Amino acid sequence: MLSRLLVRYISLIVVIILLIFSRSLPAQAANIDPYIARYLHITEQITVDLDGQGNTKEFSPQQLSHGKQLFASNCINCHVGGATLPDPEVSLSLTKLKQATPPRDNINGLVAFMRQPMTYDGSEETYWCRQLAPSVLSQQQVENLAAFVLTAAKKAPGWGTEVFAN
Repeated sequence: MLSRLLVRYISLIVVIILLIFSRSLPAQAANIDPYIARYLHITEQITVDLDGQGNTKEFSPQQLSHGKQLFASNCINCHVGGATLPDPEVSLSLTKLKQATPPRDNINGLVAFMRQPMTYDGSEETYWCRQLAPSVLSQQQVENLAAFVLTAAKKAPGWGTEVFAN
């Protein structure tokens, strides 16, 4: 009697453990970066503002994962967690992106900036940010990168935080 109860108890524990760990398996199996699934809560296709005029473009979790990889290889040295190390007052928060001239809170605006980086007020070229020419990244790659930044700005805890605790 005690051995049956013990077997049932162990079986229940195994089932609970499998349920807990299986929640992340579909995302990993589909080549979705764990950050995309866990912190941005993206496991299906999403729409992202294309141009500030009501037009949108769809991005898959895999495209956002690719965008995150591109961010890590091209942007993270200066934009850790959406902050902007060379100019801490201009983060990659959605508010700051929207207030830039021209606005950078949509795919086309952010892509235009990445192709030809301008100062926050749009008055002149800036060399603080790396230019991503078409010979470096394709249009789809830059759009994936922009979609990742915009989605992180909307959903990631602490993204673009301008004040850090001591």
